[in-house]
Amino acid sequence: MIEVRKSEDRGHANHGWLDSYHTFSFADYYDSTQIGFGPLRVINEDWIAPGTGFGTHAHRDMEIITYVLEGELGHKDSMGNGSVIRPGNVQRMSAGTGVRHSEFNHSAQQKTHLLQIWIEPNVLGVEPGYEERNFDATQKRGQLRLVASPDGRDGSVTIHQDAKLYVGLFDDNEHARIAIPAGRRAYLHVARGDISANGVALKAGDALKFLEETEIELNRGRQAELLLFDLP
Repeated sequence: MIEVRKSEDRGHANHGWLDSYHTFSFADYYDSTQIGFGPLRVINEDWIAPGTGFGTHAHRDMEIITYVLEGELGHKDSMGNGSVIRPGNVQRMSAGTGVRHSEFNHSAQQKTHLLQIWIEPNVLGVEPGYEERNFDATQKRGQLRLVASPDGRDGSVTIHQDAKLYVGLFDDNEHARIAIPAGRRAYLHVARGDISANGVALKAGDALKFLEETEIELNRGRQAELLLFDLP
C-alpha cells in the first residue's frame, strides 16, 4: 500500500520569526490520522527569520536529527556542544535522560531553512549524546546516501532505534531503485524539487508512506532533494 501525504495537507503555523509546516501532529496542530509513522514522530519544515531562533528549551528520550537546507543554524546545548550547522551537515542529538539546547539564525539577512526530525528511541533513559557529520553533494548525487543508522555504518550518525535515514539528490536522467526489506515500512519526504516515486508525481513538501511494498523506484527528478526513512 502506498499513501500520499500532500504538502498542502500538513499543519502550518506562522509565528512571524518562525514559519513552520508539520508533517505529523505537533504543538497546536493535531490530526488523529497523522500522529507519526512507526517510530518517526516529527518532520517539521522550518524557516527561521534572520537574527531569531529557539531559546534554550529541554528534550528527553527522543532522537533529534537536524538537516539544514539553506542558511546556517547555530547550536548550543547543556552537554557543552556548540556548532554551526550548514547545508550538507547532519546533526544528531540523543536527548536521553534530558538535555537543554538552543538554535539560532545569526544571519542579519538570510532565513534559515531546515528540517527537524524526531525519532522515538527503542531504549529510554540513555546518556544524552551529540554527533555531527558532513555529507557533500557528490555523495548524494543520483543515489541515496545513508546518513543515520542504529550502528553508524558507512560513516552515518548513530541513533537509538532500528531505523535508517537516507538522503539523495536527483535531476535529469538520474534514477534509482531501492528495495524495502520484508516486514519493514518506508517514508519518503521530498525536501525540494520534483520527482516521481513508483509512478506518483511528487513536489517539495509531499511524501509517500510505503506499507507492505517491496521496492521504491525514483525517476524524473528535477532539482530534487529527498529523505527516505527505512523503519520497523
